[in-house]
Amino acid sequence: MNILVLNGPNLNLLGLREPELYGDRNYAALEKFVRDLAGELGIELEIHQSNHEGVLVDKIQAAYGKVDAIVLNAAAYTHTSVAILDALKAVKIPVMEVHLTEPKSREDFRRRSFVELVAEKTFSGRGFDSYADAIRYAVEKYGKRA
Repeated sequence: MNILVLNGPNLNLLGLREPELYGDRNYAALEKFVRDLAGELGIELEIHQSNHEGVLVDKIQAAYGKVDAIVLNAAAYTHTSVAILDALKAVKIPVMEVHLTEPKSREDFRRRSFVELVAEKTFSGRGFDSYADAIRYAVEKYGKRA
């Protein structure tokens, strides 16, 4: 099984940006966390982060026919990006939405998610464990096909 983990804007600032919300572990720690989990589960995993909407759209489009699932933390683009929504709709790859915090309990503008319109399931509010939950769910649902 091959999973694409995509991370949106400002996640590269983990550990620095609002640690009271996002924790004190940095992005390198998140990458290690998901790679270690992939190793434990015996799956292939690609992980990318970009602050640029078009780069995220390009990664989604390039995943067509190559990955079994997408785990996506679109970050701020969750609430604004019709382009990411359209890319996800076009490729028809199962997508699991991930958030470190619980957006629906934060500011009003964070309560709308374009990603959830196509996401199979949303995992949020558990920090790095939100990623683990999403990856495990994808593996359980779609198997460890190689």
